[in-house]
Amino acid sequence: MSSPVDLIQHIPRLRRYARALVRDAARADDLVQDTLERALAKLDLWRPGSDLRAWLFTLMHNLFVNQLRASGGHTLCELDEANDVAVSGGQTEALVVRDIQAALAQLPAEQREVMLLVGLEQFAYADAARILGVPQGTVMSRLSRARERMRELLEGHQATKLQVVK
Repeated sequence: MSSPVDLIQHIPRLRRYARALVRDAARADDLVQDTLERALAKLDLWRPGSDLRAWLFTLMHNLFVNQLRASGGHTLCELDEANDVAVSGGQTEALVVRDIQAALAQLPAEQREVMLLVGLEQFAYADAARILGVPQGTVMSRLSRARERMRELLEGHQATKLQVVK
């Protein structure tokens, strides 16, 4: 059986994911707290031997979706300040981080979640699919579209719309 001490080691990653999801430090901390409260209350539902981190991310994702639905789908679009992100101290690196944050913020929520889980948190496609409650193929296609859109945004290209030709 997992203990509260086991949960503590996952807080930095939960916090990082929450900040990327809600794009507001205070709301992210609230989401992490809600996730940990739910995890403690439902710890008996976690299966020993399974990935505790994936289970926590699933709880967080479900809480986030529930909160999003309760708010009518409205989220804040503000980005965290670039100085909240650890960088090497150079202005160029800070600008790159800001650009990446801005590009991530422009992705649809479904693509941003997959990009963060697979790219940042390094979950396998199967684990990300379980966390999000979607098929693995959906994770792969969302990730592909997210990467392409990020590439376009970071290179300064406008999204090209495909036209149906009859």
